Amino acid sequence: MANLPTAERYLYELFSFIEDGYLKVTNPSGQVFTFGSADTQPQLHLQVYDQRTYANIITFASLGFGEAYMDGWWDEADDRLMELISMLYRNKVYSKASQKLTVPLALQIISQRLKTLPLLIQNSRSNVQYHYDLGNDFYQLFLDPTLTYSCGYQLTPTDSLETMQLQKYETICRKLDLKPGESLIDIGCGWGGMLIYAAEHYGVIGTGITLSDEQAALAKKRIAEKGLTDKVTIKIQDYRETEGTYDKFVSIGMFEHVGKNNFSTFMEKARALLKPHGVGMLHTITTESSERNGPWIDKYIFPGGYAPQLSEICRDLRSAKLTVAHCENWKPHYAETFKHWSDNFVANREQLASLSPDYNERFQRMWYLYLQSFQASFRDGSMHIYQVLFYGDKQWRLNVPLPGFLSTNTPG
Repeated sequence: MANLPTAERYLYELFSFIEDGYLKVTNPSGQVFTFGSADTQPQLHLQVYDQRTYANIITFASLGFGEAYMDGWWDEADDRLMELISMLYRNKVYSKASQKLTVPLALQIISQRLKTLPLLIQNSRSNVQYHYDLGNDFYQLFLDPTLTYSCGYQLTPTDSLETMQLQKYETICRKLDLKPGESLIDIGCGWGGMLIYAAEHYGVIGTGITLSDEQAALAKKRIAEKGLTDKVTIKIQDYRETEGTYDKFVSIGMFEHVGKNNFSTFMEKARALLKPHGVGMLHTITTESSERNGPWIDKYIFPGGYAPQLSEICRDLRSAKLTVAHCENWKPHYAETFKHWSDNFVANREQLASLSPDYNERFQRMWYLYLQSFQASFRDGSMHIYQVLFYGDKQWRLNVPLPGFLSTNTPG
């Protein structure tokens, strides 16, 4: 390897840490290099088509890695992208690469964060619309019929994606101990799946908050089609603008977007929205890493996102005088959810391309990498997802038996 270009040699030095699994690399000149043990699984093949891939990675780390994939400069030869990324996580290749922060990468990160920092409501609105206003037709091609874009709950390996999402909603309803006639606010309500389920099965009066015009329009249509307009209301506004008081509070897959400097603001708002003796549920991605939102994800997928650590959530709940009642990690369930989404995405690529000229090959490679890399991170990386149940009193008032919220006999 001594005669190889510096950037290529550097990448292979990182691959030399691979012990769990076997990786073959074919470079643009046709040279083959191997790493790991040939008698272990998985056995993967990284095909590099463009020499610029190496310089991109050494200069811009995960950002360069992702952009090179989007541009078609490299592939896993058998399309086992998730397994390749999982191998890099398991062998700590990512963590060792991230220890080297170059000046160009640092400047890219700073520039992107300044543009998307969700301190201002307008920035939060722009960040949400960038990802969630791609079009309802786009999301309908890989989500389930409930249009749920958050972690499902798998009870058996044969559970469909829709079943997983309904089991998630049922679990949350039971944790919140919902009763007919109670008021429920959902911050970051998406297409209204949680509120529709809670209104149909538990008779609550729901209010949903979203910043996405596309989501709100379809959520209102779905609510009307189910005859629930007298029970469920959707509002387009920032959580910081939301007023009123409610019996129960829920936020599913939204907290990752509020930004580090707004963690305490969000918790204080949750406390203000809850009636005395009210109960809330926060369902959010967390991380065990010091890197909260990688530069590629920040630039192309979730601008302004910032994954919290569990300790930060508990700290700010306590500061807002909210008491943690129960905490559950759903990490493996999100890996399975992302697998379903990725499979659906691949199966519907031609239909996706027909929706818009913007959904070209580069866009589709970008989204495929996102879906595969998140599945890998929930399987073998530092990403976790927690459901944190909390209440505003000093005394426990829930009648929910803990644990054991969900049996296999769930409402359909």
